[in-house]
Amino acid sequence: MLMLCKVLCSPAFAWQQLTPQTQRQADAVSAVSGISPAKPLAPASPLSQLGSEYQNSIKLLQNRFRIDYQVDEVTMIFFREYGSPPVVLVKPDGSKIFQSQADGSELFWYDTVTYDMVSLKKPTPGPWQAVGQILPDSRVMVISDISLHAEPLPKIIFSGEILKQTAYLTNDGKPIDYTAFRDVVELSIEFVSTNNPNFNNFGAQSQLIATFEDNGKGMDERPQDGIFTGQFNLAIADGEWTPKFSVSTPMFTREQVDPNLMLYPNPIKISVEMDGGGKGFHKLLIDAERELVDMSTLLIDGKVRFPNGDIQNFSITDMSADVREYLIVNYEFGVYRVKLTAYGNTVDGREFILDVPEYSFLSEAPKPLTPATNGESTAEAATPDVEQNADAQTPTSTDLPAPPASMQPIEKPEDKKSMSTGLLITLVVGVNAIIIGVGSFLLWFYMLRKPKPIEEA
Repeated sequence: MLMLCKVLCSPAFAWQQLTPQTQRQADAVSAVSGISPAKPLAPASPLSQLGSEYQNSIKLLQNRFRIDYQVDEVTMIFFREYGSPPVVLVKPDGSKIFQSQADGSELFWYDTVTYDMVSLKKPTPGPWQAVGQILPDSRVMVISDISLHAEPLPKIIFSGEILKQTAYLTNDGKPIDYTAFRDVVELSIEFVSTNNPNFNNFGAQSQLIATFEDNGKGMDERPQDGIFTGQFNLAIADGEWTPKFSVSTPMFTREQVDPNLMLYPNPIKISVEMDGGGKGFHKLLIDAERELVDMSTLLIDGKVRFPNGDIQNFSITDMSADVREYLIVNYEFGVYRVKLTAYGNTVDGREFILDVPEYSFLSEAPKPLTPATNGESTAEAATPDVEQNADAQTPTSTDLPAPPASMQPIEKPEDKKSMSTGLLITLVVGVNAIIIGVGSFLLWFYMLRKPKPIEEA
C-alpha cells in the first residue's frame, strides 16, 4: 500500500507514535530476538514504511495505520494483485468504506486493475485498516510537497531537433526512489505559445512535446532508477514558447513553468546545382546557419529517393568549415527527394541531433526541337546534322543543269491514282451476279440428273 497524505496543516506537526502497550511488546520481543526496538514490529504485514527520517511516517501495525487528529485531508494509494477487487477501508470505529460509496465530495475513489487511490476529507483520527489483496512490497509515505525537477532547456534550440531531457520527483525536497510510484504519476512537458505576432508560432495551440518514462526504453538509460527521461521531437513551428512541466495523478496535478524560450528555425540549408557534377550528375549542397551552428562539427546522414522509387543512402563525415557536397546520379527525369539527419554542435558547444525537413527538386527532360520556319521543310529541320556531315564535294540540285523539256515528268491526273467509286460498285455487282449464276446452273444440273423413283406395280 502506498499512501499519499496531503497535509493541509502546519508542516511542523508530529505523527502520533505507537501506544505504550505496543511499545512494551516490541521491547519484550527485541530482548529475546535481538531486533532493534527502534523499528516498528510488523512481522505479518504486507505494509512497510517508505522513505527516511525526513518524512512524517505513519506507524503501521500489521495491516493498520494511524492518522493523526491534525490531518485535514488524506490521499491513500493501495497497490493490489492484478484484477483483484478494490480494497475496503475499516475506520477506527469499525465501520467500513467501500468504493461504491464515493460521492466526489468528501470521498474520492479512483481504481484500476492494479491499484486504488482514495482521498478523504477530515478523516477520523485513530487506527485504520486496509482489507484486500494488497501486494507484499507495498509501502506507505506522507506527501507534503511533491514536485517535478527537470533540467533547464538549452538556450539555443532548433525546430525539428531531437532532444533528450531528464527529470526526477521529490517529496519535500527529497528524491522519491519508490519504483511503483511511476505507475501512478504521469510526467509530461508541453510548449505554450506566447502569441507574439512577430513570430511564426503566433496563434498556435499548446503542443505536447514529450512524456517522461522510467522504463529503460528509448533514451532512458536504466529502468526504475527514479530518473525519468523524455525524448523530444520538436517538429513544431519556430518562435517564442513557454515550457510547462507537469506531474499529474488521478487526484492532483503539479506544474513547473520555465521562462520563455526561443525556438530557432531549422538551421540546415539545402540547395542543388543541376548538372553541377558534370554530365549525368547533380550536385547537392548542404550548409548551415553559421551564427548558430559550428560548421566544422556537422555530420550528415541522408537518403535520396529517385523518381522511379529507388532509394540511395549516403553519409558525409568531412570535418571542415566548407559547404558539404554530394553528387546525385541523374539517370531518371522527374522529382528527386532528399531526407537528412544532421549531427553537430551549436556555437556554445552543445551537441544536437536534427531532423531536417525533406528537400525536393525537379530534373526535366530535354525539350523537343521546334519545327523549321521560313519555307524550310520539316524533314530538313529535323535532320540538320545529316546536311552538316554530308560530303562537301557532292553536287546539290542548284549545281546541276536543268533537264530538257522532253525529259520533264508528265503530270498525271489525281483521279488516276485511285479507283473511282462507281467502277468499284460495278465490279462488285458483276462478280456477285456471276457467282449466283454459276450456283444456279450447278443446282439445276444436279436436279436434272437425279434418278426418278420406281413406280410400284
